[in-house]
Amino acid sequence: MRPRKKDRHLPPCMYMKHGAYYLVKKGKWERLDNDYQGALMAYAKIMGGKNQGGMPKLIDDALDAMRARLAENTVKQYEAAAERLKKNLAEFEPRQVLPRHVAALKLHMSDTPNMANRVISFLRMVFAYALEQQIVDSNPCTGIKRHTEKKRDRYITDKEFGAICAAASPYIRSIIEMCYLTGQRIGDVLAIKLSDISEQGIAFDQQKTGAKLIVGMTPDLEALIARAKALPRTVRGETLFCTRGRGKPVSYETMKDAFRKACLKANVTGATIHDLRAKSLTDTDKQGNDAQKLGGHTDAQMTKRYLRLREIDVAQPPKMPKNGS
Repeated sequence: MRPRKKDRHLPPCMYMKHGAYYLVKKGKWERLDNDYQGALMAYAKIMGGKNQGGMPKLIDDALDAMRARLAENTVKQYEAAAERLKKNLAEFEPRQVLPRHVAALKLHMSDTPNMANRVISFLRMVFAYALEQQIVDSNPCTGIKRHTEKKRDRYITDKEFGAICAAASPYIRSIIEMCYLTGQRIGDVLAIKLSDISEQGIAFDQQKTGAKLIVGMTPDLEALIARAKALPRTVRGETLFCTRGRGKPVSYETMKDAFRKACLKANVTGATIHDLRAKSLTDTDKQGNDAQKLGGHTDAQMTKRYLRLREIDVAQPPKMPKNGS
């Protein structure tokens, strides 16, 4: 099939003639609709299973191309976004998706702005992949602004932190405390290899940003590492934290669920495992350390998002006036 020289936004075998859209197969012109959207709907009904690929295939191909460089948790988030997109864009070919369709999808998901932002961000990457593969000529997500997200301000107090640690098993507690002492993301903590640990500290190669840093060794960190190494396990794996029986790295989902159960047992509400990093950076900042360096952020504004326990001015009220004065 020769590439189109015009109307390149139309799906295969669809053409426009005299103000209407037609499906052309084996020289036969079948009228679809005068309206573009109506024509797309009619096209999808006629083609049915004949229309191989389309947006669902592009989404799957793009995600497969991304997997190798993504953290486990990010992959799960993108898989959830992919399912939503495949459902909403099932009848579209890549060239049919226009900015107005992306804007409509964003509006449709406005009741869950955080999720909407993640879905649109993933779709933007899907079309970046499509551009590289020369499947499309432009990215329809360009110019689509994100929903304003409410910034999370949950701070785990020292008392709550102690209660959560006390409610967790010795194994889970060691991971929770490592998240706090290093200030790193849970995925990077679970990936700590024994070879990453030296007298200087623990070397991290952040999965999300690619930033490399060493969290310096302290007496607290040294004691925690020794305690983690002493935990009973059948097989010793390459990572500091690994499953007892098989020696495999602990999964993000396993740790997330264990933290949730520890919070429930400790009667701590509204906290997530991600709040451990926020507490770490907030506390180290209060202690006069460089929170930005610990967080591995190149942008100071990103670090400020984590510094949730800010000093609040205490306003003094007036004294109650005395009678007769």
